[in-house]
Amino acid sequence: MVAIAYTVAFVGIEARLVEVQAAVAPGLPAFTVVGLPDKAVSEARERIRAAFSAMAVALPAKRVTVNLSPADLPKEGSHFDLPIALAILAALDVVPADELENVVSLGELALDGRLVSVAGALPAAMAAAEDQRTLICPPACGAEAAWVGAVPVIAPDGLRQVVDHLTGRAPAPQAVAGQVARPQRIADMADVRGQERAKRALEIAAAGRHHLLMVGPPGSGKSMLAARLPGLMPELTPAEALETSMIQSLAGLLSDGGISREAPYRDPHHTASMAAIVGGGRGAKPGEVSLAHNGVLFMDELPEFPRQVLETLRQPLETGEVVVARANAHVRYPCRFLLVAAANPCRCGHFADPARACARAPQCGADYMGRLSGPLMDRFDLRIEVPPVAIADLDRAASGETTTEIAGRISAARDVQARRFAGQSALRVNADATGPQLEEIAEPDEEGRSLIQRAANRLGLSARGYHRILRTARTIADLDGSDRVRAPHLAEAIGYRLPFAAAA
Repeated sequence: MVAIAYTVAFVGIEARLVEVQAAVAPGLPAFTVVGLPDKAVSEARERIRAAFSAMAVALPAKRVTVNLSPADLPKEGSHFDLPIALAILAALDVVPADELENVVSLGELALDGRLVSVAGALPAAMAAAEDQRTLICPPACGAEAAWVGAVPVIAPDGLRQVVDHLTGRAPAPQAVAGQVARPQRIADMADVRGQERAKRALEIAAAGRHHLLMVGPPGSGKSMLAARLPGLMPELTPAEALETSMIQSLAGLLSDGGISREAPYRDPHHTASMAAIVGGGRGAKPGEVSLAHNGVLFMDELPEFPRQVLETLRQPLETGEVVVARANAHVRYPCRFLLVAAANPCRCGHFADPARACARAPQCGADYMGRLSGPLMDRFDLRIEVPPVAIADLDRAASGETTTEIAGRISAARDVQARRFAGQSALRVNADATGPQLEEIAEPDEEGRSLIQRAANRLGLSARGYHRILRTARTIADLDGSDRVRAPHLAEAIGYRLPFAAAA
């Protein structure tokens, strides 16, 4: 007899339906799993044997064959344990085969039959909802999957409870969506002494998602400023929160089934590999650029990152998605993030201080900043130098604007952009605008047009650089409450594109 159960395989953030076919036939005793299973799926045989023994069910002395269809789609992960077990139980007439028709299941089996948490319950629930099927998952995943809301989510404790539910002996409990995670205590911008230009640049960056590069000596406050960005970022919309949570679900980062409306903030170390940054490794998992989707990616000590890693950022920064290509996988992840980077002006960090700079100055600064290629530098809308803070400023009481005050202006500017791009799924903020859309929303007045043309000729701007100045000026105008881009907005935007002294 052949019985069929259903589960999912993950391709990027997409969960594709997989048919689990189990056949019990006469022959020498064997248990075979086919259909491109990885090591974790192949080892499901021993976990299933032990789980069956724990509930007093013995595999017959026959040939058991399990096929995972479509057979040419790689199957990875321990979440195949439960659907394989259910398909075999249906083939043995322990559970009704027709009860599995409208069920998608996933979960790892412990040796005593308990269901163990697995990654990807949220995308699996989305796939189940599209096919109007009930989802059965471990209790630790139920609160996460229940956020979809369009499909019943059953979260039994173990295999025995699943069998009792499918046979009608004792219905298993339905999962309840987890709580919206509360934002953690944020560092206040008012605690930062001085650095008014850097604070202004952070405000513009957060308002329009403009990539920012800060260059300054050690201890000038670059990392401290970046750490205050989460408090400035607007709250995610429900669609953005679900989109971000699906990536975090695949990475196993959702805790207690709670979904956060807070923009993600990722700060990888400069020793991180390419697979860690852009994605890859076993199963082509999402990298830091995707985990920062709809949020902030902070890269401290930017020139210290491997050159190959930095160059792979160029395309994701433009397209908002990253493609992880492997011999057996071609996976696409979204990655629309705000890149904030920090760097010292040279290796010793004291390029601007003649008393402390090394003997190789100024060549050391040009060599160090030369690690950042021209095309990568061209993708930073905002480039600022962060000077050392005077000791006298440190002794003064905090007097700057608070994070709440700055965040209010940013939220208002984002609301303007939301209305501007309503109905255009590909455009969310000013940094997304290109071509005719950009020309329409950022057309400068007569004085501004003359100013940017002179700046383009004098600075030798590329077409990308020209358009990025227009986008930045549009965001500055939004923060100013202006419906038209004017010369002062363009002048400020141009000021953020000037070359650094270390690289000049």
